[in-house]
Amino acid sequence: MRLEGKVAVVTGAGSGIGRASAVALAAEGAAVVVSDVDADGGAGTVDTITGAGGRAQFVACDVGDHAQVDALVDAAVEAYGGLHVAHANAGIALPFEDGFSPLVDPAVWERVIRINLTGVFHTCRAAIPAIARSGGGSVITTGSSMSTVPLGGLDAYAASKGGVAMLTKSMAPSAGEIGVRVNAICPGYVETPMNAAILGSDELTAAFANDHATGFQTAEEIAQTVVFLASDESTAFAGAVLTCDRGWTSFKRPAAIDDMQRALARTVLDAG
Repeated sequence: MRLEGKVAVVTGAGSGIGRASAVALAAEGAAVVVSDVDADGGAGTVDTITGAGGRAQFVACDVGDHAQVDALVDAAVEAYGGLHVAHANAGIALPFEDGFSPLVDPAVWERVIRINLTGVFHTCRAAIPAIARSGGGSVITTGSSMSTVPLGGLDAYAASKGGVAMLTKSMAPSAGEIGVRVNAICPGYVETPMNAAILGSDELTAAFANDHATGFQTAEEIAQTVVFLASDESTAFAGAVLTCDRGWTSFKRPAAIDDMQRALARTVLDAG
């Protein structure tokens, strides 16, 4: 097992990529502290891990609150004697509220930035010293394809994920000095019920799926990238922003998306 004897914290682990990552880390031998604002989802992740013979416990945490994140890291160290891996994964998307900046309520902007970017800052601020004191290890942040190529029409989300990429790069040199590798993963579109609801129409869903070289991604394949970055196999990586998107950012943007952006721009004038 690649992570035998290691301790990991995963935020946003109640579902999706976070749940898959927590399960995959545990399968490789790590004791995992599962964190989420969704207690039922978090408990379900713990049940999946322990049911397979792994070690896990749930700690409720809103990553936008630094005191709760500090308590999360302290709980991991107290429960398992140290911390070696932190997957700063918690994030939200508000596609029906986020959009072209002139049309976005400031409260929506602040909520997305609070969770997606400030939450990563809080997690790294608390976890990096704990990992260093435990002998070193790895921090994995969750960016997005929008960390490098904005889709348009989700300005708050794109800003937050672009910020995650730059925060990751900025932290990496200093973290490396104390034995902590910091890297970001940037998935494309993962096959989830949330994305199905966001995309809505069959036409747009097909356009997005077709512009990944091999279709939509799964949370489980992203989790394997997390395991790699958590393990000693990834010692060559520090400050990397890893595109793991099945080619999404290499394709031309679907025409349906361009049409959507033009309609959004016209809305601003129509509203005036």
